[in-house]
Amino acid sequence: MIQLKLLTEPNRHLFFTGKGGVGKTSISCATAIALADKGLKVLLVSTDPASNLDEMLGVVLDSEPKPVPGVPGLFAMNIDPEAAAEDYRRRVLDQMGPTATDKEKATVREQLSGACTTEIAAFDEFVGLLGDEQPEFDHIIFDTAPTGHTLRLLSLPKAWTGFLEANERGASCLGPHSGLKMQEDRFREALECLGDPARTTVVLVTRAERGAIREAARTAGELNALGLSNQMLAVNGRFTPSDAKDTVAAAFAAEQTAALAALPAELAGLPRDEVPLQAFDMVGLDALRALFVSTDAEPSSDASVPLSIPDLPRLSTLIAEIAASEKGLVMVMGKGGVGKTTIAAAVAVGLAARGHSVHLTTTDPAAHVSFVVGSEAMPGLTVDRIDPEAETKRYIDKIMATKGRDLDEDGKALLREDLASPCTEEVAVFHAFSRVVGEARSNFVVIDTAPTGHTLLLLDATGAYHRQMTRHLDENAPGRMVTPLMRLQDPAYTRVLLVTLPETTPVSEAGALQEDLRRAKIEPYGWVINKSMAITGTRDPLLRTRIKGEAAQIERVKRDFANRVYALDFRAVAPVGLSELRKIGDLT
Repeated sequence: MIQLKLLTEPNRHLFFTGKGGVGKTSISCATAIALADKGLKVLLVSTDPASNLDEMLGVVLDSEPKPVPGVPGLFAMNIDPEAAAEDYRRRVLDQMGPTATDKEKATVREQLSGACTTEIAAFDEFVGLLGDEQPEFDHIIFDTAPTGHTLRLLSLPKAWTGFLEANERGASCLGPHSGLKMQEDRFREALECLGDPARTTVVLVTRAERGAIREAARTAGELNALGLSNQMLAVNGRFTPSDAKDTVAAAFAAEQTAALAALPAELAGLPRDEVPLQAFDMVGLDALRALFVSTDAEPSSDASVPLSIPDLPRLSTLIAEIAASEKGLVMVMGKGGVGKTTIAAAVAVGLAARGHSVHLTTTDPAAHVSFVVGSEAMPGLTVDRIDPEAETKRYIDKIMATKGRDLDEDGKALLREDLASPCTEEVAVFHAFSRVVGEARSNFVVIDTAPTGHTLLLLDATGAYHRQMTRHLDENAPGRMVTPLMRLQDPAYTRVLLVTLPETTPVSEAGALQEDLRRAKIEPYGWVINKSMAITGTRDPLLRTRIKGEAAQIERVKRDFANRVYALDFRAVAPVGLSELRKIGDLT
């Protein structure tokens, strides 16, 4: 067993956060199991709307703590945003009392139907776990959504506390009967708990990769600004080659060493643990218990036995297929850390290289697109991001100029108080997303989406808007209104690409995302399997063992999920800049 600082006198509350795909769920689960194996009572909670704790632990979870078979003392639960929202709506309606009419209740229910209510309801569940509502547990461990979503969650106690203190008139985007003011003490207590170094530690999980480290450093700075300075660093997937002459393995290890040697100041001074790369996927209790075990004993793999190499079309084929349509929307989706940004940027650059006008943007709060593309300009390519802060200001200015135009000073003050709610950002981002979707009527738009859970919330908002706009629409009326959801459902307008790694959990999550999309009548165009190591020719035993598992996952994608499958090869150094992105699309 590796001696980890993480397991030495840990605080009661442990938050695991980081860029998608760095192993937050694996390390949080392994930590929870290790503490429970010491005889402690532990609650493991996922705040990710796309949680995969069930698959990792082999137990069906819901919004109530459930014992994990095989680990005495360990309980786990998912904060289900939809279930939390429905319970929140019920409690708000109950507050209205018996005198409320059906029409009044219907009005409030409609006010509480959007993505904002889903967020605040899930947050309400999260707040309860920070107080004394679960006193029987020695430790409560939070496996969070990828960074952008988590920063939003952790900033809410401060945002809502400030909003409620400033909002003396009771205005709220959650409706006049929400009773949100009643939550003020709970929010303040949550803020105090998060900032208390004696009660809470935030574990920044990263890979020894420059992109993941850069994200961890950004997160560390933003958490410090929120008053959450009790942090530590966990570096996952540290690789040591067994044969220095294997060029692939040596390059992989050397890039990790160089990335860690250049740790930014925000991370360099933090307590640090390093967790070794394993030869197997982190699914099941045996694998999770083995995660904190050294890999000194290398897995056996006969380097003379040829490995199966999947025969899949490369990204250049996909780009050529998209380019043939001359215009349209490309949405790149998937679990965090699978390489969505790289794929989106490569597709956009490939289309621009073929002479098309392309707008590359992102809905991801982490917004790595500009870094991946680089600062060099390319004819026909526009790169930006949907900036929540800028979009919120734009939205507030628009509302004040329209709805506030005919109000007196008191009315304007009340409206401005209401717009100061954290929910306004969600609405503003949706409007910006809708605007960008509409641009694809005349040119190519490529959207690098946020990790799965955050994207599903955005799609929920899109669906809610569609239902609202079409509720009273006369189908026989002249002219046809086209909502953003209808554009996403149109395969001639939109191509959705699901990106995955050839590993069990990313494939499972992409499959679940595909089912969610299909329920919304959105059919993915194809899947991209990123970072395939099979054709690298490595002879390293550990990497070859991983390749065997990779081949099984590629076959699973082809058999169970995808209509079209494309592949992108593993590279020790992530492609950054126009020239590297053009190479991916076979355009030099």
